[in-house]
Amino acid sequence: MGKIRVGIIGTGSISEMHFEAYKNHKDVEIAAICDLNEDRVIEQAKKHHVDKYFTDYNDLLKLEDIEAVSICTWNNSHAEIAIAAFKAGKHVLVEKPLCRTLEEAKSMEKEIINNRNQVFQVGFVRRHGTSVKVLKKFIDAGSLGEIYYAKASYLRALGNPGGWFADKERSGGGPLIDLGVHVIDLSWYLMGKPKVKSVSGNTYQRLGNRSNIENKSFYKAADYHADQNSVEDMVSAMIRFDNGASIMVDASFSLHAKRDSGELKVFGDKGGAEIDPSLHLTTEENDTILNITPNIDQMSFTMQDGFQNEINHFISCIKGEEETVAPFTDGVEIMKILDAIYRSSQTGKEVYFD
Repeated sequence: MGKIRVGIIGTGSISEMHFEAYKNHKDVEIAAICDLNEDRVIEQAKKHHVDKYFTDYNDLLKLEDIEAVSICTWNNSHAEIAIAAFKAGKHVLVEKPLCRTLEEAKSMEKEIINNRNQVFQVGFVRRHGTSVKVLKKFIDAGSLGEIYYAKASYLRALGNPGGWFADKERSGGGPLIDLGVHVIDLSWYLMGKPKVKSVSGNTYQRLGNRSNIENKSFYKAADYHADQNSVEDMVSAMIRFDNGASIMVDASFSLHAKRDSGELKVFGDKGGAEIDPSLHLTTEENDTILNITPNIDQMSFTMQDGFQNEINHFISCIKGEEETVAPFTDGVEIMKILDAIYRSSQTGKEVYFD
């Protein structure tokens, strides 16, 4: 088999991780790229030495020698482009979240059928961190017993990126769909993906993007505008599952907190584990509590490690060597949870599932 020729659709900030990971893979050639912004796509084509570039993703999908695509666009275009790419016979890796709304996810279900010859992978990059893969082995071996509770938090004190991230029409929401999705998915994945039973959530829009703050820098999207913000500042939620397990989660773009912080802990009836900020396990033996620190190179999640592992896995799935650990159906389930959190906040009531 020759090199797998891939196309990258969307050349914003997250695409850089895809570019670098593909370039580091010996069996891949980046053959074409696409972005609505003509100046940016030309700049990226020159930077990454890609000969073919487009402003219309349909033109890229017409290229018969393109076997796979990474979709790194605004959330509101994920469903449309993913459906078109799948229908064009391409293997698809779509950045998280799967799409913008549950309705879009359901429309994708009607169009994307199971096809053993095509890979559809959702970009849940946290699943691919080395520390997560190590912990998953412990969990799968029964070392922690049944995981019945997770506590996940991803808080930015000052971190509204603005641009499309802060535009609900394009993003679908704020820190929940941008940051919370990572820790909700990872908690659910480590729990063994139980069926969601009910969701109770609250979102807050109290602080805005705090563009008035001086003397402290923060990440800004390429199209940042200080006066644009239609998404929540902060979200908190309780997610319950049919096996009795639960997840407590919160996430923020803006919060009167001392510093940014992130934690993710899972608890089982034989042991517990902390994955953020770094991997640590706790169990007991001979009536004694044991704190265990694995001796591994990547104790914490890093973008480079996670994305390289994710792209490597995607390519292995295309070659038929593995089955994807982040299938389309998982993306739909996570959209159900995100949608329920937003609905619960709007109605002030818990959302139940059959």
